[in-house]
Amino acid sequence: MINTIKNYLNKYTGLLIRFDDIAPNMNWSLMKKCENLFDKFGIKPLLGIIPQNQDKELEAYEKNENFWDQVRSWQKKGWEISMHGFSHVYDKKTNRKDYFGYGGGTEFCGHNFETQELRIEKGLQIFKQEKINIRSFFAPNHTYDKNTFSVLKKLNIKNIIDGYGLIPYTENSINFIPQLFYKEVMLPFGVQSTQVHLNYWDEQDYNKFEKFVIANCDKIISFDQCIEKINNNYLSKLVNFTVKNAVKSFRLLR
Repeated sequence: MINTIKNYLNKYTGLLIRFDDIAPNMNWSLMKKCENLFDKFGIKPLLGIIPQNQDKELEAYEKNENFWDQVRSWQKKGWEISMHGFSHVYDKKTNRKDYFGYGGGTEFCGHNFETQELRIEKGLQIFKQEKINIRSFFAPNHTYDKNTFSVLKKLNIKNIIDGYGLIPYTENSINFIPQLFYKEVMLPFGVQSTQVHLNYWDEQDYNKFEKFVIANCDKIISFDQCIEKINNNYLSKLVNFTVKNAVKSFRLLR
């Protein structure tokens, strides 16, 4: 019995490193340091690429004129390239009517099916032109609605790096890898992704991240390993349901 529990805990414990807001304009000096760190420990992160960045805040950073060559290089290493919205520009407010109840600005939630389809299709076309294979998606500010999911399924994108819970799950024919915290946390049990905004870092933030990676490198897993851990049995659903309600209640109290 004890060994069974240990095996279950080991199987469903891991962390996917997810980087947000990867675009031609970003903090390239720190990105290079992270790349060297990942190569040293054989880590395969997931990078959220904005296919057509129009975010003025990001445009203030240094531009890499060979951006798409760099993205192809990362994919050749086995890093997962994920689509992170389309332009990263919020043009609506969700009023907490988005699927996960985050609230705030959104690029997708509240738009009709046709508008969302056009944006996601345009983004996928850019990746296709650049010979980048896309299997996953996550929206800026975690904001989705039913139209978002319907469009993604129509365009054959069935993996989303977002959601509540401690175990990757499938819902309405879409796979979700949970993302719970705004900083790197290695739980004693659970499979989730980080949410790293490298462009807000300074050297001290990088040093903290480096120490975290060194301390936890044996539990940092890839996108494919996360997908292998999808479980929709009764126990997993109960765990995810409990976590979902606890996190939502905590957010409402803030």
